[in-house]
Amino acid sequence: MFFRYKVTLAGIKGFYRIYDVDGNTTLYTFHKQMRADMEFPQDQLIMFKALDSAGEVLGRYGLFDLGFGTVDAITLRQTVENGVQSFVYFYDVTNRKSVIVSLLDEVEGTIPSAFPRLEEVKGPNPADFENGYVAFEDLPDEKRVLPSESPEDEDFDDEDLDEEEEEEEEEDDDEEGKEIYDENE
Repeated sequence: MFFRYKVTLAGIKGFYRIYDVDGNTTLYTFHKQMRADMEFPQDQLIMFKALDSAGEVLGRYGLFDLGFGTVDAITLRQTVENGVQSFVYFYDVTNRKSVIVSLLDEVEGTIPSAFPRLEEVKGPNPADFENGYVAFEDLPDEKRVLPSESPEDEDFDDEDLDEEEEEEEEEDDDEEGKEIYDENE
C-alpha cells in the first residue's frame, strides 16, 4: 500500500506537488525528498504538525522528540492509522515557513521505489513565491490579461508606442558623444 499526498501553499493556486509515498516511509525520509525537490534550506529545524480532518492538532513531530516521537521514528502508515489527514510541514521553523501536505488517497499495490516519488508538479518552488512571484491564476480578475487579448484602454494603439520609442532614441542620441570629466583629472 502507498499513499498519495498533495503539497500546497496556503492561499496560492499556482503551486502544488503530488507525491506517491510508501507507507513504511518515515517522515524524515519524506522531509529529505521534499527538501531536495523544492530546494528548501538544509540548515533549518523542521517540524510536521499533524492535523485531523477537522483541523485539530494530533501531534508534532520534529528532529527532537516533542512528545509524539521523532521524524525518523514515525512512518506515514502510523500517522494515517492515528487519523492524520494533513500536515503543516515547517521547512524553516524559526521563520515559520511552511507548506501544507494533505493525504489525497490510499492506494493498494506497491510503487517501484521505496523513496517518495514526485508524480506531478505545478508552479515554481515556494521560495519564488516568497520573492514576489505571482501565478496567473492567483492574479485578480481585472489583472488577468493574456498577451493575445487587447488592452482595456481603447485609446491605446501601436502609434503611441512608436512615438514613445522615438522619444527614447532621441534622448539616447543627446547623451552620445558627450565627454564626462572627472574633477580629479
